[in-house]
Amino acid sequence: MQIPIPAPVAPRATGPVGPDAIGEIRVEGNQRIEADTVRSYMQIAPGDRYDADRVNRSLKTLFATGLFADVTMQRTGNVLLVRVVENPIINRIAFEGNKKLSDEALTAEVQLKPRIVYTRTKVQSDVQRIVQLYRRSGRFAATVEPKVIQLPQNRVDLVFEIYEGDATTVSRINIVGNREFSDGKLREAIATKESRWYRIFSSNDSYDPDRITFDREQLRRFYLSRGFADFRVVSAVAELTPEHDSFYITFTVEEGQEYKFGKVEVDAQLKDLNADQLRAVLRTKQGDVYNAELVDKTIEDITFELGRLGYAFVEVRPRVDRDPDKRTVGIVYEIKEGPRVYVERIDISGNVRTLDKVIRREFRIAEGDAFNAAKLRRSRTRIRGLGFFEKVDINQRQGSAPDKTVITVDVTEKSTGELSLGAGYSTSDSVLADIQIRERNLLGRGQDIRLGFSVSPRRQQIDLSFTEPYFLDRELAAGFDIFHRRQDLEDRSSYNVNSTGGALRMGYPVSEAMFVNLNYRIRNDNITDVQSDATPYLRRGSVLTSSVGYGITYDKRDDKIEPTSGYVIRAGQDFAGLGGDNRYIRTTGSIVHYFPVADEVVFSAGLDAGIVKDLGKRLDINSRFFIGGDSFRGFEVGGIGPRDQTSDDALGGEMYYVGTAEVIFPLGLPNEFGIKGRLFTQAGSLFDIHEKEIASNPIVDSSALRLTAGFGISWTSPFGPIRVDLGFPLMKEKEDETELFRFNFGTRF
Repeated sequence: MQIPIPAPVAPRATGPVGPDAIGEIRVEGNQRIEADTVRSYMQIAPGDRYDADRVNRSLKTLFATGLFADVTMQRTGNVLLVRVVENPIINRIAFEGNKKLSDEALTAEVQLKPRIVYTRTKVQSDVQRIVQLYRRSGRFAATVEPKVIQLPQNRVDLVFEIYEGDATTVSRINIVGNREFSDGKLREAIATKESRWYRIFSSNDSYDPDRITFDREQLRRFYLSRGFADFRVVSAVAELTPEHDSFYITFTVEEGQEYKFGKVEVDAQLKDLNADQLRAVLRTKQGDVYNAELVDKTIEDITFELGRLGYAFVEVRPRVDRDPDKRTVGIVYEIKEGPRVYVERIDISGNVRTLDKVIRREFRIAEGDAFNAAKLRRSRTRIRGLGFFEKVDINQRQGSAPDKTVITVDVTEKSTGELSLGAGYSTSDSVLADIQIRERNLLGRGQDIRLGFSVSPRRQQIDLSFTEPYFLDRELAAGFDIFHRRQDLEDRSSYNVNSTGGALRMGYPVSEAMFVNLNYRIRNDNITDVQSDATPYLRRGSVLTSSVGYGITYDKRDDKIEPTSGYVIRAGQDFAGLGGDNRYIRTTGSIVHYFPVADEVVFSAGLDAGIVKDLGKRLDINSRFFIGGDSFRGFEVGGIGPRDQTSDDALGGEMYYVGTAEVIFPLGLPNEFGIKGRLFTQAGSLFDIHEKEIASNPIVDSSALRLTAGFGISWTSPFGPIRVDLGFPLMKEKEDETELFRFNFGTRF
C-alpha cells in the first residue's frame, strides 16, 4: 500500500503577531487542490511581515504551476486572502475535419492528453504543432481551431476543428545564375517539380522544406559530377502566394568554371605494396572532366582491391590539388595503414518475420574479421537488394575494447507477398490476362515461391516455381519449375501444341559480375489440331525432350534495368538425349554493350546467335529456333527462316544470328513522363534445316541477310509499360512475312 506524501506546508507562526505581520493565509476557490498545497508554493508565510514584493513573487509562482487559470491576493487586516480559479482537467481530446492525417498521427504530435491539466498556453502550442505537421505534408492553408466543451466537476473535452485545405503546390521553380545548363535541365535534376495536370500520381509538386534541402544537395551533385568543382547554391527561397495555395521557389547558384582531372597518382605507404597494382582500378583519368562521384567510387574500388590483396587495415584519402588558373583538379590517393579494428559482433534488430541468418548471409564481412568500410557498404547494398525491407540502417559503435567495433543493423520490414492481376496486349499474343500469387520471403527464410496463370487467345499457361537462394547454407541458388502450356501455332505452322514439363536448376556467383547456372529440363510436347494442309515435315503426336544445360552471365552494366554504360555477356548450352525422343546440342550466346553518347542518350550494340546440332535422326520442330517479333523487329515471329513452299508453314532453323544497334534518347518531355524514343537497325538471318525434302513439298532455306530499320516509343505509364515499334524491312526474301507495327502493353494491379 502506498502512502501519499503531503505537499510541503508553509510554517505557521506560533508566537505573537505584530501589526504588520500576516496572521493567516486563507485560500478560497480551490476544489481539487488542497489549501496547504497552494500555501506551499507561496514565498510568504503566516508570521512574516507583509511584503508586496514577496506577495508578487508568490503570485507568479502560483501561475507558473499551470494549475490555475486565475489567482488574486488581497490583504484584509492580518489575513492574506488567496482566491484561485483552477484549470480544468481534460476528459477527452478529439479531432474533427482531418482526412489526410489520421487521429493516431495527430494524437502522437500533441502534448495534451486526457487527465492532464488544461491550459491555454499548451493548447496554443498544440495548435502550432498540428499546423506544422500539415505544413510538412504540403498543406500550408490548413487551419486549426480549438473548441472547449465544459463538463461537470471542472472537466472539459478538447476538440481540434481542422480545415485541411488543398495541398500547397509549387507553381514555379526559378533558377538564377546558371549559364552552362538550362533551367529545364536543372529542374530535371531536383526532386521538387512544378505542378502540372499529369502529376496526379506524384506528390513531388507539393512544397516540402526538407525536399528543398535535398534539392540543394542534388544540384551540388549534378554540377560536381560535370566538372564544376567551385559550384555552390547561394540560396533557396520559397515564397508563398497571398492565396496560400502555391509557392514560388528560387534557387540562386554560382556555377564557377569547369575543371578537368589533373595528374592522378597513388601514394602507397604500405609495406610491400606497389602502387602500379592499383592503377587498373582507378576510374579517374587525367584530362577527363572532373567528377566527384568517380572519386568516391575509386576510393571504394581501391579499398576493396587492397582487401583482396590481403591489406585489411587501410585508410584511403584523396588529396585534392585544385588549380584555378589551369582549371584542373589533381588527385593523389593516399593509402595509409588504418587503425586495427575487428568486428566484435553484428547485432540485428527490426526483423519480425525474416530470420537473422537471411540478413547475415548477405554480409561481406563476418564477426572476427578486420573491419572494412567498403565491404560494409557493399553488405548494405546486398541487404537492400533482397527487397524485403523498406529501410536498412547500418551503423557501428565502440566494442568492448578500443580495437573492436560492434555493427548494428536496423531494418524495417515490408510486405513480400503479392497477389497481382495482369492485363495487356501484344502483337504476338493478342489480349493477355494473368493472375500471379507470389511470396518472396517464404516463412522468413528468403525463399521465393510463385504460382501463375495466364491466358490469351493464342496461349494458356499455368506454372509453379520455387527458389531457395542459399541451398545447403551456401551461396548456391536452387529451385524447380513446373508448367503446363498450350499454344496456338496454326497461323505460323498449322498446328497446336500442349507442353507439360519441369526443370531443376542451380546457380552460383563466381564473382561480383559473373554468375553460372546449371539446369535439368524435361518437357513433353503433344502436337494436336494439325491442319489438313499442314507440312509433312511436322512430327505428329508426343515428343519427349530430356536435357541438361548450363548458362554463364557476365554483367558489367551500371544498372540492370536502365543501363547507360557497360556490357553484359551471356552464353549457354543444352544437351538433350538423357532419355526422350530428341538428341541435340543447343548453343546460344549474346553480348550487348552500352555507350553514353550524351546526357540521357545511350547507344547500344549487340549480337545474339545460336546453333542447334541434331545428334539423332530428326530434330523436332519445337526444338528449332524461331525469330521475329521482339527479337527481330520488322518481321513476324517465324516470319523468316526455312519454310515449306507448298503449305507456307514455318519450319524453324538450326542456326541464327541477329545484330542490333539502337539509340535511346529523350523526346524533350519531362522525365516523370517516362517517355523515350528509339532508333534501331537490325541485321541477321535464320537458316539451316537438315530435312530430307519431299518432292511435293520443297523447302526454301536461305541464309541471305535480312536488314530492318525503324523507330519506336516506350512509355513507363502509370498503367504499365507501353512500347510501340515501327520496323521497315530494307533487305528481305520474297517468302518472308513482315510486320510493320508492333505494340506491347501490360500492367499489374
